[in-house]
Amino acid sequence: KFKQFIAPFTELLSQLRTQSNDGFTSPTVCKALIGVLRDLRGVVSSCSSRRSYSLFFEWIYPDFTPVLQRAAATYFHLPEVTTPLLKLYGELVYNKAQRLTFDSSSPNGILLFRDASAIVVSYGTSLLEQQLPPGADMYAAKYKGISLCLVLLTRALSGNYVNFGVFALYGDRALSDCLEVTLKLCLCMQLEDIMAYTKVCKAYFTLMELLMRNHTAMLVELDTAVLRHICASLQEGLKSHEVAISSQCAAALEHLAAYHFRQLSDERDTRTKQQLTNHLSREPELFSSQLAVLLNMIVFEDCPNQWSLSRPLLALILSNDAFFQKWKASVLTQQASSPERQQKLSAAFDKLMHEVQPNLEAKNRDKFTQNLTMFRHELKNLF
Repeated sequence: KFKQFIAPFTELLSQLRTQSNDGFTSPTVCKALIGVLRDLRGVVSSCSSRRSYSLFFEWIYPDFTPVLQRAAATYFHLPEVTTPLLKLYGELVYNKAQRLTFDSSSPNGILLFRDASAIVVSYGTSLLEQQLPPGADMYAAKYKGISLCLVLLTRALSGNYVNFGVFALYGDRALSDCLEVTLKLCLCMQLEDIMAYTKVCKAYFTLMELLMRNHTAMLVELDTAVLRHICASLQEGLKSHEVAISSQCAAALEHLAAYHFRQLSDERDTRTKQQLTNHLSREPELFSSQLAVLLNMIVFEDCPNQWSLSRPLLALILSNDAFFQKWKASVLTQQASSPERQQKLSAAFDKLMHEVQPNLEAKNRDKFTQNLTMFRHELKNLF
């Protein structure tokens, strides 16, 4: 039944595969590509079981994926082609309902990621080199495609069907090239534009949270300017009125702050520890600025997601104790006109760290969160 159903697509893609370079750029081929990409996306999104997905994957790979790679390289400047192409790959790498479950001896998970990575690298590299005319619609011409790349990569990295350690072990650059191009795409967008477009914003911060959680070491290896830009975007996201965005940024910061604290606690002089030290020597406020924003939000603002915002706070306080003490002294000084309030506020700060140990164990984190809730309650009575 599947062969019978897929036969028209097989015939069309077989014809496209044999097109010459001139023929592949013709309007007829372009129109046919747009139609087949949209249809195939619908087919793969309907594959809700492991069996139906396997049938589709074994049909499209490796016979027809070269046609898709060729389309990405040829029509990168046409959103009419690249949008359905990236959406197709976004569905192809999407492990919904655990449909991407390959046998332990199967290389299909790695092959799928390498193929998707090649699409992102080809499209992303061409997009970065493209010069848009003045007055062009930035969202339609650029940002939409970038957001689709971010969604694609997020789904591929979170699918749990690829052991990403294999790539570095065997010198395969599929993962590193894909991450490198994706980060360059992120950096080419203005921060205010990221925040202005909802879909771009959601895709960007979802990917950043995932990278901070599972690929922190790779992010630490980036240039200081790039890491500073990412941290600045997370800081901006914390202030978002969208609770989901703010909570994602807090989670991303928690992963980075916890990683930093663990490296500081490690007595060994590791390469990662040295890299973090170098970052902080060039950008001393990399972490303290995040701490200041979180403290001001939790102490002076009414936040609906207080629990989420409190999670990165402990790691940031423990690794930036000098800044925390300075900030606390500054807040107390502001209350000098009311000695009674100043005294109560000082007592509340003491209770905040009461019985909190200098570690990030789950029990210790929960104790800090409890203290923070009481701290907030006491502040409401003071102000």
